[in-house]
Amino acid sequence: MHAAQVMNLSRLLAQTARLFPGHTALIQGTQRCSWAEMDARVDAMVAALRALGLKKGDRILLQSSNNLAMFESAWVAFRLGCVWVPTNFRLTPSEVAYLGSSSECAAMVYEAGFEAHVDAVRAAWPGLREVVCIGGTPRAGEHGYEALVTAHAGERPEEAQVEADDPLWFFYTSGTTGRPKAAILTHAQMAFVVTNHLADLIPGTTERDCSLAVAPLSHGAGIHALLNVARGAATVLLEGEKLDPAQCWALIEQHRVSNLFTVPTIVKMLVEHPAVDRHDHSSLRYLIYAGAPMYRSDQRLALQKLGPVLVQYFGLGEVTGCITVLPPHLHSADDADPNAHIGSCGRPRTGMEVAILDPEGRPLPAGTVGEICCRGPAVFAGYHRNPEASAKALRGGWFHTGDLGRLDDQGLLYITGRESDMYISGGSNVYPRECEELLLEHPGVAEVAVLGVPDAKWGEVGVAVVVRRPGQPEVDAEALLAHIDGRLARYRWPRQFFFWSALPKSGYGKITKQEVRRMLHERGEIVPPDMVK
Repeated sequence: MHAAQVMNLSRLLAQTARLFPGHTALIQGTQRCSWAEMDARVDAMVAALRALGLKKGDRILLQSSNNLAMFESAWVAFRLGCVWVPTNFRLTPSEVAYLGSSSECAAMVYEAGFEAHVDAVRAAWPGLREVVCIGGTPRAGEHGYEALVTAHAGERPEEAQVEADDPLWFFYTSGTTGRPKAAILTHAQMAFVVTNHLADLIPGTTERDCSLAVAPLSHGAGIHALLNVARGAATVLLEGEKLDPAQCWALIEQHRVSNLFTVPTIVKMLVEHPAVDRHDHSSLRYLIYAGAPMYRSDQRLALQKLGPVLVQYFGLGEVTGCITVLPPHLHSADDADPNAHIGSCGRPRTGMEVAILDPEGRPLPAGTVGEICCRGPAVFAGYHRNPEASAKALRGGWFHTGDLGRLDDQGLLYITGRESDMYISGGSNVYPRECEELLLEHPGVAEVAVLGVPDAKWGEVGVAVVVRRPGQPEVDAEALLAHIDGRLARYRWPRQFFFWSALPKSGYGKITKQEVRRMLHERGEIVPPDMVK
């Protein structure tokens, strides 16, 4: 038997453009683009890049902040049968050079101002053939994005025919352990992911809806954008690179935004900002947060401010988020409500299986902590040119997340932390998240990170790095220990507290414990492991 070919994912844009040609597809400031215009622009760029020699399977590196061309470039790559390789635009030239060489990119599309990144890629990877500049003036040997669109306007090239396992996106991991790895996302996998996200995250979305993108489209926000394209819902991009909560709430009111995707730290920023009370956000039906579980105190405030609109999902780039979901009706601001499901990141996604496995790959019973693993159509096809990492991540027929957690009797998942976050003190496993949750309930604490550090007596002990909440009495270590006394076993208590003005965060708004640890060493507040006797 021969397997049928699958739909090229770019067909989603073509279908929407036929159904709703005059409807708005993208908004950024005063710029608007309709679905018909966007589809025609994508066709023109496909024709242009084909004329330059790009072919199916080539990789296209993208270095740009959020804008119309960046949004379109994904659909251009898909339609060409090429692989979209977006970077987080905040990366340095040397970091992007690694992504260019490791992906073996044939072309690079960049936003004016990132010339140093192009030069770094060229130096690291001689296989880079074509360079396209968004905005500004292209340099010698480069092409202007808009000039290519204009030169090939009106052309309607055929989309590439694709097989189920043909890659369309190299989704680079954050690289918390070693160099970032390119997770291979395929046309068939992403067709399932889009369908699953529409069913589980933003059900009922239509062309009358509108989405606000508050994070770079290179990662989770870009996945979320695919859903809105599939249903004809417009996407609003922020005008600047910096997140401005006041601007977000103004745009939500102005454009009647109904869904947005973000991370817990950004939800916290949005709902703690006074602008949340100055603007009408009644249009908001789904505020999706992912990347990390939300602390209960932040979750409670968001529910009180916005009502039942929170949707949590848990997942990694390798599974494009499709592991668990906690929909609005399973959230509650009332701790006594059985639907509050405090601390849970939800039930398995439609069509996905979740299990807690021991180190030998055996399933553990409900209530037992082990590694969170999953399997199903959303799982990636492995890492590009990294068979060892692929084999490790997919051993035993499951995708291994590296996160620790437990399932309850209902099958709801609770994350206890990363394997790398857990530390062992006096022979007992300690999961920092439990302590962090309690500390965040103190009114004087805005943010906190708890991590294990070497200790001569106990092997490891916990330290807490705290950001005090402005406008509250200044909290100290003694007050925080009194706050957790009787609520957390003493061996889980932090032995030291450090008070900083801010915690380091990733480009996606997540607190980066690896960076916290580095800064603690740099400041001399903790000593490196090899100095502990």
